Amino acid sequence: MASAPHFVVEAYDIHKTFGDFEALKGVNLTVAPQELVFIIGPSGSGKSTMLRCCNLLEQPSRGVVKITGEEITQRGVDINKVRQRIGMVFQQFNLYPHMSALGNVSLALRKVKKMPRSEAEDRAHAALRRVGLDEKAGNHPTELSGGQQQRVAIARAIAMEPDVILFDEPTSALDPELVGSVLEVMRELRESGMTMVVVSHEMRFARDAADRVIFMDGGLVVEEGTPEKVFTDPRSDRLKSFLASVTGH
Repeated sequence: MASAPHFVVEAYDIHKTFGDFEALKGVNLTVAPQELVFIIGPSGSGKSTMLRCCNLLEQPSRGVVKITGEEITQRGVDINKVRQRIGMVFQQFNLYPHMSALGNVSLALRKVKKMPRSEAEDRAHAALRRVGLDEKAGNHPTELSGGQQQRVAIARAIAMEPDVILFDEPTSALDPELVGSVLEVMRELRESGMTMVVVSHEMRFARDAADRVIFMDGGLVVEEGTPEKVFTDPRSDRLKSFLASVTGH
């Protein structure tokens, strides 16, 4: 079958237990090409665990995950190969301190994609340009602000040309005045057609930029819909009280 898949990410009946704690209790998630899906919910609701199950950083206890139609939870899958197609941006930037911004962005291109150094560095420069940081290509992480470090981490993800990028609380470690520059890059990625799943507390960004918002609580998807529907017409009491706690309304 040569037709493009309907969904870039599919996760069905995902359960995850840690000892006696059931973090996920049967979560379903589908993400269409070029869609920006935002996952919101209180701390401990299972949002980040769900995201990490999508690239098997957490192995689901039960359930099926597919990336562009390929089931990655079945035995024998080369997960390192699959992860080349899934960008991941973490709360902590996870940059190598001894390497320049250019080195951090080009490393996986050279080591994983086996690109010649010159080609990898050309692509890394292009990715850094997209996040507005090419002039900092020679700087080490300690010479960059938190917001700049996170933008380098995003450049590292997009340089691999993944099918989807997963963002796990990408702005929560940043000083408030640095958050805007990271959200601006994410907005540009969305406009360029990147498929994205974002776990974040940035409600205004969710409202402005998301195609769909998913509200999780207690390891379950409680409600989902357009930002307009979720934020202005919440059906469940759990979502209403959550929105009241984060927006003050």
